[in-house]
Order: sequence, then C-alpha cells, then structure tokens
Amino acid sequence: MFDTMTITKIAAGVFGAWLILLLGKWGAEEVYHAEAHGEQSYVIEVEGLELAEPEEEIDVSVLLAAADIGKGEGVFRKCSACHKLDGTDGVGPHLNGVVDREIASVGGFGYSGALTGLEGSWDAEALYGFLENPKGYAPGTTMGFAGLKKPADKANLIAYLATLTD
Repeated sequence: MFDTMTITKIAAGVFGAWLILLLGKWGAEEVYHAEAHGEQSYVIEVEGLELAEPEEEIDVSVLLAAADIGKGEGVFRKCSACHKLDGTDGVGPHLNGVVDREIASVGGFGYSGALTGLEGSWDAEALYGFLENPKGYAPGTTMGFAGLKKPADKANLIAYLATLTD
C-alpha cells in the first residue's frame, strides 16, 4: 500500500508541523508576554470607557450589629476542615478565643512567616480583611482557603467566633 519513502514523508510532515507549532508557541510567549518587557511605553485613551467605580468602604461594626450567630455557625463548617474549636490545633490553629487574640499567638502552632510578621490582634476589622482574602491580607500565608466573598458571611462568622472562648 505505502512504501517506506511515503511513510517517511508523512512522518516528517507530521513531526515538522508539530515542531513548528511548539516553536511558534514558544516564540509567541516570548514576544507577547508584557511582564517580560518591563513597563508599558504609552497608554491609548479610549472614548466612552467607563472606569470601574471604587468599591465602597464597608463598616464592619454595622455588619456585626446585624450579624446572625446561627448563620455564622453554618459558615464555620467551611473552616472546620482545618480549624477546631476545642482548644486543639488541626491543620490550622484552634479558633476558640480567636477574636481579639494576638495574631500568631497560639503556643506550639507553626505559623507561616507571613502571619508571624503581622502585628496586632484579630479584632473584627483584621478578621474581616483576612477572611475576605487571606493571601491578599497576609501574602505568603500557607492558608489555602480562597476567602469568603459575601460580607454577611464574614460578619456572621466573626459574630459566631466572638461567642467562643478559650
């Protein structure tokens, strides 16, 4: 059906196309990645472009005043995979008594450098910011949780945690 020369030509065509595809992808990555080329040289203004409005400041104290402790207990289920409430540590430190506790102060727990470098305590504002985006609040933290998006969920959880003591 096919002789060896025909099979060789077909294989060369397939492998040659594959090589061109790989080299083209590599070349495009080098040419079009803006991070590798430094800062932007100029900005093109576009008429009618609406800039995103800055997010409004959230008053955590107002959210906490309206928080539902029962719903906060439900939100805690997301945390319970790594955190315990009985004074023992799991993958993360125990969270009973966390509200107003000094940051990275649970004895014997191996905190990441990102948390040991923070000063202050876990007041409502700090917890709110951390729960919203742990890696943004403490860059380099080993906490793998992406955060809670709904303000009410964060407030409900903080209200629930505030009821738990050491």
